[in-house]
Amino acid sequence: MALPLYPERDSQKKKSEIPFCFPNMAAARRLKRVVASQPGFLPIKSPSEPVSTRRKRVNKNRKKNWNKYSDINDVEEFLEDVRLQERTTGGLLSEKTDDSLFFLDAGQPEKVEQEGPAEGKKRKGKASRPLRIDLILQHDSLVPPPKDVLAYQQPNAKKLRRIAQKAEQLAAKGVVPRRQKQLLNRRPVERTVKKAVTEANNNPDRDYYDIWGQESKDSGDPWYLQQTRKKLVKRPEKLNEKPSVLPAVEVIAPGGSYNPDFFSHQALLQEAHEVEVKKQKEEDKIVRQITVNKEDTATEETIFQEQVEGLVEEENEEEETAPDDEEESVVVGAIAVAEKKTERQRKRQRADKIKEQQRLADRRQVDQRQQLFQLRSIKASIKQQEKATAVRQIKRKVKQEAQKAQPRRLGRLKFQPQDLEVQLSDELAGSLRQLKPEGSVLKDRFKSLQKRNLIEPRERAKFKRRHKVKYVEKRAFRAIT
Repeated sequence: MALPLYPERDSQKKKSEIPFCFPNMAAARRLKRVVASQPGFLPIKSPSEPVSTRRKRVNKNRKKNWNKYSDINDVEEFLEDVRLQERTTGGLLSEKTDDSLFFLDAGQPEKVEQEGPAEGKKRKGKASRPLRIDLILQHDSLVPPPKDVLAYQQPNAKKLRRIAQKAEQLAAKGVVPRRQKQLLNRRPVERTVKKAVTEANNNPDRDYYDIWGQESKDSGDPWYLQQTRKKLVKRPEKLNEKPSVLPAVEVIAPGGSYNPDFFSHQALLQEAHEVEVKKQKEEDKIVRQITVNKEDTATEETIFQEQVEGLVEEENEEEETAPDDEEESVVVGAIAVAEKKTERQRKRQRADKIKEQQRLADRRQVDQRQQLFQLRSIKASIKQQEKATAVRQIKRKVKQEAQKAQPRRLGRLKFQPQDLEVQLSDELAGSLRQLKPEGSVLKDRFKSLQKRNLIEPRERAKFKRRHKVKYVEKRAFRAIT
């Protein structure tokens, strides 16, 4: 007897040939017997293999015999037959009515002859039928699609149903809910203002507007502005105010000309002189604050007094402190000896307090009566106060107007005016050819922006060296030295 070369493969092949079965085959067979025993079940397909009445007796108390000796072909055929009936007829044939399964064959219907002549020529042959591809793509299953449960679900359905039922009960009793009452009691809104209706685009009488013209867009067609979204937003009034009343380009004084008048040139020199004097005073003030006062410096006498301080005889101090101690003891004794007031004293004090209040009230009434005789003086004082108030208002307005021409504090630095560009009397040139240029146009414009409160005063950024400079002696330098 020849042994197999690969016993493991043969064993695996035998295992794979065993049909796969469900563990609980008894329930499947019981289902088949129950359904087949029903009188109305009509199978479409007959079983492919005859069912054998004799079965091999096998002990099925072990799990391995379930898979080995269980046959479910009859159950699968039954289920496949049920699925086929559902696809083709839409359900089981046993549940169908006779009218849906049978029809009365009464022969071919008679053709109705047309009285008039047929319009056009009829096409000979069979009638037009749908294409084969359309028939293939048609849905041939009569099984209805599964019901989408999620489509019928509604969030808070139970709560909404309860609210609707409660509303129906209240409506049946004639009770109006509170929210409905509020809606009924609301005042009707008076809508008298109507929005401007834009003119239609297809109106031939509409004004023509050239989008490439020089005309401003505010004066253009309102329909065009609305459709192109180029209608400007309403500008706040605050943005129309200028930050300063100063002109963009200030004209220099007459003394700054290349050939100025003598008096105008002297006036410009005087103004430059006052500016320099003011700067010099500020520098001198700083120097005075920094310099050391000679009176504050320590001398030998003050040093000796500081060293000797605290070494005075203690007897004099004791004599001086003795009377003070006696006074303190007397004061303390007086405070401690203060007696408690009697009831009579308290009543008298209350009566005196009431009398004082009554006296002050009477005095106040007398003063009010006296004011009736002082109406002239009161009117005169009121007029004087009004005049003083008007004068203060005028001064305040003048001050505000003057402040408009001054630069405001916009940052941490204060505005420093530019130095006056002035030439001395001996530096004046007789013609433009000999005139020496002074100042810088760029710096002048930058200072003008600061003075007109358009930008804040700034200072030049300081260059900070990142690494220290390293000095290296080269060979050529050593050769020279």
